[in-house]
Amino acid sequence: MKKNLLLAAVSLVALSAAAPALAADLAARPYTKAPPAAIAAVYDWSGFYIGINGGGGSARTTWDLVGVGREGSHDASGGTVGGQIGYRMQSGQFVFGVEGQGNWADFSGDNVSLIFPANRNRTRMDAFGLITGQVGYAWNNVLLYVKGGAAVVSNKYELSAVGGPLLASTSDTRWGGTVGAGLEFGFAPNWSVGVEYNHIFLADKDVTFAGFAGTDRIRQDVDMGLVRLNYKFGGPMIARY
Repeated sequence: MKKNLLLAAVSLVALSAAAPALAADLAARPYTKAPPAAIAAVYDWSGFYIGINGGGGSARTTWDLVGVGREGSHDASGGTVGGQIGYRMQSGQFVFGVEGQGNWADFSGDNVSLIFPANRNRTRMDAFGLITGQVGYAWNNVLLYVKGGAAVVSNKYELSAVGGPLLASTSDTRWGGTVGAGLEFGFAPNWSVGVEYNHIFLADKDVTFAGFAGTDRIRQDVDMGLVRLNYKFGGPMIARY
């Protein structure tokens, strides 16, 4: 009994001596602050932008001599270069916008007339413009969109002798509609690159040539593919927790 009491007293003294050291060890441990919440940078498509574009296209053109019959069809094909300016507004992942685009073009083609085999009919589109609205869906810095609106084109028509000189020419400006779609990628702050397809559909147009009897009714539709580079004004990204 005395032995047990003695052991208990010794243990109590040892614990009392160790308590200050244990407390000192606990106080010496550094306090580690919890890491801050992650912040994700999200591309923002809102704002004004300006850019350039280039590509190629083809205008399917048919000439009909009114009251007589079809003279034939040809594809007026070639290259184009131009620019665009627009504004976009993003709401969630949806993007809405308006855009004006103007291009120089060199789409040309011809065919021998089925009615007058000694003559060749030539069409050349030298410019076009598009005024469109856009609706798109964004996955951060990738934007897929569709577009539609009005189109205007400048055409020149020529009659020439097969293997010979130019006989007559005329030109016109005609309005129509356009639909298209594009895919755009934001590759750097404020910069994006994309590809776009456009179809232009035009109303029939009656054309006469000085010195020639009769009127040609010309039907025309245009398909083109473009590569675009845009610069957007304003901040490229927003922070999201």
